Amino acid sequence: MTTNSKARPGEFTGRHMWLFIVGFFGVIIAVNITMAVVSATSWTGLVVKNTYVASQEFEEKRIAHAAQLEAGWTSSLTHAGGTALLSVVDGAGNPVDLGEPVLQINRPVGGHDDQTIALVRQPDGTYAGPVSLGPGVWEARVNVPATALGPFELHDRFRIAGEAQ
Repeated sequence: MTTNSKARPGEFTGRHMWLFIVGFFGVIIAVNITMAVVSATSWTGLVVKNTYVASQEFEEKRIAHAAQLEAGWTSSLTHAGGTALLSVVDGAGNPVDLGEPVLQINRPVGGHDDQTIALVRQPDGTYAGPVSLGPGVWEARVNVPATALGPFELHDRFRIAGEAQ
C-alpha cells in the first residue's frame, strides 16, 4: 500500500496546524515574559490604607495641584550629609510657606526602616530635618493638608548608591 504525502495546493495539513499552534503559544509566552519583566522592573505601586477615602480626596488634591502648577510652584527634595532638604518656591522664586511639613520616608517594599521627620523652616525658606538613610531604594512623601492653594503633596522615589541591606 502506498500513500501520497504531497499536499494539494491550498490544502490545510498537519504541518500548518503545528505551525499555527507554535506561533499562537509563542506569542502568548512572549507577551507574558515581556509583562513579567516590565512589572518586575517598574514602580511597585501606591499603597493606601483606605481606598474609598483616597478616592474621595482625589478631586480636591487634583484641583489643588492644578492651582499650584498654575502659580508656578516647583519643589525639590534632596538628601545630603544626613539632612533632608525640602524646597518649594512659587513662580517668582519666593519660598512657599508650608507651615510644619512632615516627611515620611521608607523602603518601597517590606515596610521596614520607616522614618517620620518633622521638617523645620530655615532662614532661606527651605525646610530641613535629620535623616539616616542606608544604601538602596527609598520612597519619600511630604503631605501638607492646608496651604494657601490647598493640600500639598510631594512623592519622590530615589536610590542611594551602595548595596542595600
